[in-house]
Amino acid sequence: MAKTYFTADHEWLRVENGVATVGITDYAQEQLGDLVFVELPESGRKVAKGDTAVVVESVKAASDVYAPVDGEITDTNGALSADPSLVNSAATSDGWLWKMKLADEGQLAGLMDEAAYKAHIG
Repeated sequence: MAKTYFTADHEWLRVENGVATVGITDYAQEQLGDLVFVELPESGRKVAKGDTAVVVESVKAASDVYAPVDGEITDTNGALSADPSLVNSAATSDGWLWKMKLADEGQLAGLMDEAAYKAHIG
């Protein structure tokens, strides 16, 4: 069964069998406004927690999306190249950004569950 975690930087990750699907939260996409471009990472790239993994550009600004944990990017959401607004319309489902194989599942302990994240955004 998949478990969902959240970061203070407004990323979510759904973890199942050592693989995390990562995206930005509804709160984050609302703050950014309409997305016009998503720069996806290369599959096979190793990222460390806190590294910039993706850049999203909205009508307001460009923003970095950070790797929430250490791992290796295994897949990206190619649909976003043609339709970056998927992140706006379905941030926590079809608008996912990348998938990664976790290097250290122990890092998940430092992340928030949904209740803690909702308290964080107040």
